[in-house]
Amino acid sequence: MNREPDFFQNVQAELSNGRVWLDRAIVLAYAIIAGLCVVGFTLLSERTFEWFEQVNGLNRWLVLLWIPAWTAGIVWLTRRHFAGAAGSGIPQVMAALDPALPPARTSRFVSLKLTFGKIGLSSAGLLAGLSVGREGPSVQVAAGIMQHAQRWLGPGSGISRHALLVAGGAAGLAAAFNAPLAGVVFAIEELSRKLESRSSGLIIAAIVLGGLMAVSTFGNLTYFGVIRVPRLSWEALMPGLMVAVTCGLLGGLFSRVMAASLTGVPDRFNQWRARYPVRFAAAGGLAIAVIGIVTGGATFGAGSAAVRHMLEGQADVPEFYVTLKFMATWLTAWCGVPGGIFAPSLSIGAGVGHNVAALTGSDLSAPLIAMGMASFLAAVTQAPLTSFIIVMEMVDGHVMVLSLMASAMLASLISRMISRPLYTTLAEHMVALAAPPPPPVQEPPPAEAAEADAIPPARAHH
Repeated sequence: MNREPDFFQNVQAELSNGRVWLDRAIVLAYAIIAGLCVVGFTLLSERTFEWFEQVNGLNRWLVLLWIPAWTAGIVWLTRRHFAGAAGSGIPQVMAALDPALPPARTSRFVSLKLTFGKIGLSSAGLLAGLSVGREGPSVQVAAGIMQHAQRWLGPGSGISRHALLVAGGAAGLAAAFNAPLAGVVFAIEELSRKLESRSSGLIIAAIVLGGLMAVSTFGNLTYFGVIRVPRLSWEALMPGLMVAVTCGLLGGLFSRVMAASLTGVPDRFNQWRARYPVRFAAAGGLAIAVIGIVTGGATFGAGSAAVRHMLEGQADVPEFYVTLKFMATWLTAWCGVPGGIFAPSLSIGAGVGHNVAALTGSDLSAPLIAMGMASFLAAVTQAPLTSFIIVMEMVDGHVMVLSLMASAMLASLISRMISRPLYTTLAEHMVALAAPPPPPVQEPPPAEAAEADAIPPARAHH
């Protein structure tokens, strides 16, 4: 017979096992440390981009030397000492979670060394004025810290390395965007696909605790403030569809181009990149500098300032901002610079929404910009739930829940017709390079093979 749980007996059993509570305290302490590291990373990245803006303000032509030199130096240092830090950071955490990767090789993608290397190199990318964000790198930063907790846990803790990586990665995203709910959804949708029942409560607590470190530092403020949404009617349907479809097509194209470039599809440029990576980075940095000069500096950095100006109705971005930001972000990633694409993707999507509002003469500029952010991010990552929740928390857009959800879902569906999921593709490529090759098939010596072939089948059976 099934018996009702005995409350007092269960409380006594919980409190009597001190080792379990010590393990939980260790995990939560590491979650606090991970959240604080992401906060420090945020402050450092903001300061380094301010330094770049000061350099750019001295003479706009100086970036033609500044950006190529820094890009080449960052790529050289990354390849020589922090090879696992190149790129976003999310594919690295997904690769570390892949069961096909031997546990001994996890340190190629997440470790304390890569955590501090990622912080320094991604901040240097913003000092260079490159089109990178800090949100994707924050996932790898926090995961590298959380996985270190395993060495202090008891052998029977029941908290696996997989659970620690999921908790760390999601806590990093929650702290980076100041959005704890988005962190929990990201853990389920993108990292784990499902949470382990034995430790799901502890994982969620660690994610929320990591996110609270950002809230305690920066206050309970949304990333882009609060947008004002007028009463939506059927007149908003056509502009909204235009935003979602355009973002779905552009996001799918972006994802496909990025995957082809970063997985080494054989062509002349990738061959040059493989043979002369530092020279390639310098050339890419020069192209990014030229794009920035053409746009009056609008494409430099993550693009957060441009998004704020668009939402406030004070946009000063050029007409071809979407195309040029697209190119600057792709070139930055192709060079091999450590840095994320979350924030640049949000700025591209915001540009699409801004352009559609201007084209249709709609007075729904802010809602269309928010829908563009959610749509393009969903198309690039093919994680629509995470995307619309991130944007909802960033602009306090709870009144737009259905609009953001529908646009993100539609854009993600269109993107899936064009490209495979970007992060999954990159993670599989990393695992294939890091996994040990299969053992060679042992063939019999020629003499034995010839003798076996000479035996008739009937005799060989006996």
